[in-house]
Amino acid sequence: MANLATSLSFIILALLALARGSNAGSIAIYWGQNGNEGTLAETCATGNYEYAILAFLPTFGNGQTPMINLAGHCDPYSNGCTKLSSDIKSCQAKGIKVLLSLGGGAGSYSLASPQDARQVATYLWNNFLGGSSPSRPLGPAVLDGIDFDIEGGSNLYWDDLARYLKGYINKGRKVYLTAAPQCPFPDSWIGNALKTGLFDNVWVQFYNNPPCQYSSEVTNLEDAWKQWTSDIPANKIFLGLPASPEAAGSGFIDVNDLTSKVLPAIKGSSKYGGVMLWSRYYDDQSGYSSSIKNHV
Repeated sequence: MANLATSLSFIILALLALARGSNAGSIAIYWGQNGNEGTLAETCATGNYEYAILAFLPTFGNGQTPMINLAGHCDPYSNGCTKLSSDIKSCQAKGIKVLLSLGGGAGSYSLASPQDARQVATYLWNNFLGGSSPSRPLGPAVLDGIDFDIEGGSNLYWDDLARYLKGYINKGRKVYLTAAPQCPFPDSWIGNALKTGLFDNVWVQFYNNPPCQYSSEVTNLEDAWKQWTSDIPANKIFLGLPASPEAAGSGFIDVNDLTSKVLPAIKGSSKYGGVMLWSRYYDDQSGYSSSIKNHV
């Protein structure tokens, strides 16, 4: 009888762990815009992140030669970023998905037509994903997908770009598509693209947007969260946050408020995916991801 009780208690503990795990979220981090944030391999070695997003490819489209910008990490003009291939592979060996982010808050990008979108998709496939090119900016490593952080230019043809990218099969694996819209719904830049249902994860920026970000009470954020989770056909929606007060103009959430008020209000959604942080540099300074990891 004692053995049966022991077995039952073990099963109950296992089921409780499974229940907790089933709604356990992931942390996604943006890396690349500060040379003092450590290497990509060091970032992945923390064990805090499930997604590493390389920021940014800020120049592309409309006939421009695409150009990556990883700030102080490497010089793309002298092929200096090809050394990142080993870092990318070390992240992927740990099960971390590595994505390239298009756009950003400062850049020169737009799509002129569906044909332009196709050309950009082909470029991305050959230079960063499963295709081949003599001049891959990050070397031979095959990224897991593409992130759309579109904050300017035009709101046209991003849905075409998503469709063309999703048409590729990445060395037998799917191409992940993610996006970082602003929390006011619908997003004015990529709102139409998000309706396609082609995006795996959408990390919504709940910062620098006072109408829908957290401020002492959770109502505005919760209302916006419900709209995003009910109206966008993505696999998972993430809560996008600054990793420290210095990382954004507004919207930082204290760890205690996040864990006691905000996360309990949104984790009930089946689309809850976790938390996105801007950025590795600020997270390295603040230790925010380490503080929230067990609660996400």
